[in-house]
Amino acid sequence: MTAYDAIVLAGGAAKRLGGADKPGLRVGGRTLLDRVLAVCPDAGTTVVVGGRRPTRRPVVWAREVPQGGGPLAALDTGVRHTAGDMVLVLSADLPFLAGETVRSLLTAAGTGDREGAMCTDPDGRDQPLVAVYRAEPIRRELALLATEHGSLAGLPLRLLTAELDMERVDAGPLASFDCDTWEDLAAARTRIREHGTVLDEWITAVKNELGIELHVDTDVLLDLARDAAHGVARPAAPLTTFLVGYAAAAASSGKSPEAAAEAVAEAARKAVGLALRWAEEAEAGGGAGTP
Repeated sequence: MTAYDAIVLAGGAAKRLGGADKPGLRVGGRTLLDRVLAVCPDAGTTVVVGGRRPTRRPVVWAREVPQGGGPLAALDTGVRHTAGDMVLVLSADLPFLAGETVRSLLTAAGTGDREGAMCTDPDGRDQPLVAVYRAEPIRRELALLATEHGSLAGLPLRLLTAELDMERVDAGPLASFDCDTWEDLAAARTRIREHGTVLDEWITAVKNELGIELHVDTDVLLDLARDAAHGVARPAAPLTTFLVGYAAAAASSGKSPEAAAEAVAEAARKAVGLALRWAEEAEAGGGAGTP
């Protein structure tokens, strides 16, 4: 993984939301800001430019000068708090941004002589707040713009990106989906409950809430719950999955997340075997010849 710092822009008036605290709005039980912070946990320094608020992980707080000065002023403030050669820049209202997209941007920005990489939306529009910039060029252009215009306040981001040689990354329709309106927020909240994504969303939210980082093989645990419910009794399903988690935690205490994931798989395998043996006995009816 390429070393990088991260800047999350969490200011703005949110006029289309009636002045609501947009970074604090929740999708899937997590604030929009926390969802964005979750995709860059390995950043060397993470700077949030905006008002202070509780977050799930430590960040450096900063405010643009002047306050309400717009994205370029906020970006300049954030850059001044970073020291890395690469800077990931994100807005704080991206509910579906994934770590895979961040990795793609870092790879693209670190290849060749380009000065950065940014996402494009399905219509081909540039997304400069879903981007990775090389630190030296962005510092240079921010300084030149400030000199030319006397201030960065109120200037559009396109003045910056027009001066940089940027790679474009097509990350699909969801990477740059942002919540600018109440309708956008409702759409995001509906989408996470769709059949194909709801379990992944829920597991991610639970891990975030509990402060754990662990790969969860959902299929293994669902199979375990099914076998326990079928082979023993329906209430055995949640109780068994709890005991599997407890056993895995005990077996992997002090070890790596990878070791914890292996412990979950091993405990689940043993519990599934036990549930299947119970089911075999029930089907046999306890008659003669049952081993």
